[in-house]
Amino acid sequence: MAWVLLLVAGLLEIVWAFTMKLSHGFTRPGASLVTLVVMLASFSLLSASMKTLPLGTAYTIWTGIGAVGAFVVGIVVLGESISPARAVAAALIVSGLILMKVSTP
Repeated sequence: MAWVLLLVAGLLEIVWAFTMKLSHGFTRPGASLVTLVVMLASFSLLSASMKTLPLGTAYTIWTGIGAVGAFVVGIVVLGESISPARAVAAALIVSGLILMKVSTP
């Protein structure tokens, strides 16, 4: 169950990163409110997953899901550029997440 909570927490991290961008420095109330609510939910689920998962594993995977997810959202939704170096960097993050998952008891 902790892995499911961690996955959802990571997905919510993507949402709050995206809505933070939409908030334009917290100057747009609607996007700012969504950012804060989703951020709180993400942190809560991360905290719950840490009851059974090691700190290093949980935090690394949560951060990695958010980082790669925000990278993909930036490209797909916001039209940000992708370069070979950025693609390799994202692939390395995903590789690290997989290795972290399979190496955690």
